[in-house]
Amino acid sequence: NGMAKLQLTLAASDYAHTREFTSGGIQAEGIEINYISLSIEETFYRFIHFGEWDVSEISSGKYTSLISQGDDRFVAIPVFPSRVFRQSSLYIRPDGPVKTAEDLRGKRIGIPEWGHSASVYTRGWLQHDIGIPLSEITWVQAGVNEPGRKEKVALDLPKGIEITSRPDKSLSQLLLDGDIDAINAAHPPEPFAQRSPDIKRLFPNYREVEETYYRETGIWPIMHFFAIRREVFEANRWIARNLYKAFEEAKNRAMAAALEITASRSPFAWCYESAEKAREVFGEDFFPYGIEPNRKTLEAFLLYTYEQGLAHRHLKVEDLFPPELHSEFKV
Repeated sequence: NGMAKLQLTLAASDYAHTREFTSGGIQAEGIEINYISLSIEETFYRFIHFGEWDVSEISSGKYTSLISQGDDRFVAIPVFPSRVFRQSSLYIRPDGPVKTAEDLRGKRIGIPEWGHSASVYTRGWLQHDIGIPLSEITWVQAGVNEPGRKEKVALDLPKGIEITSRPDKSLSQLLLDGDIDAINAAHPPEPFAQRSPDIKRLFPNYREVEETYYRETGIWPIMHFFAIRREVFEANRWIARNLYKAFEEAKNRAMAAALEITASRSPFAWCYESAEKAREVFGEDFFPYGIEPNRKTLEAFLLYTYEQGLAHRHLKVEDLFPPELHSEFKV
């Protein structure tokens, strides 16, 4: 039609379920994107601190914290590129005092940051499902594999919660030295990744544990959102829905490819069997975007972020996303 499209710069790490859109195979109506592929950490850092691009992948915990403090520089859309259950993110010493989740009561747990989305879910599970008040655990903050990591958000810590910072050592080292009893981190400790027998998962059968957790609670942890810079959104509010539709279409194509048995679309044997299993657990749309299919997870997350002092007030799901995406239109 000769009309110039709106040019938007979009930064995100690379996912099979966003690639059709980011590579140009799918177009968002009325929008031309300039895609910048960066690591998760760099993407978040540069967007949150400098707003260097128009649309970005963003940490769900960090975004929620900002919104709860009245900082609305960004507007999220309910596109969730990364979702990972986090019972798999607990590491212990085989000869240490922790053998079961209940054993974590009164122990010292190492975390990379209190405000890390992954640990929000693990702590919510410890408190609500295992029944351990967070004040009964000594929290130790340090980099997972390198010393010197610091907390990134202003925390409004609940009464009775104490966090000790250990910039002198990594969590891996603290665990090996017996200074802490467990590590809760999305990034595996280096010795574990190198198959050292000195560090193991609390739940070697984590898939079973996490599946049971999902069936019992309906919670499937969401780590990241996509967000638009506020002024870009306000100038053209239609872009929220159009971006959402393009992401949704890209994800649907990736799900179809994952199920394909004629040829392997992912580089591991039985990838289609894994996709089939996911469909059995989560239903037809086994990687859902949007508010309604994810309401349980989002409500739990907003409760946990508030209880844990990451969010400064108890937000409602609708506070996270613009009204344009609060409901689906049906044809």
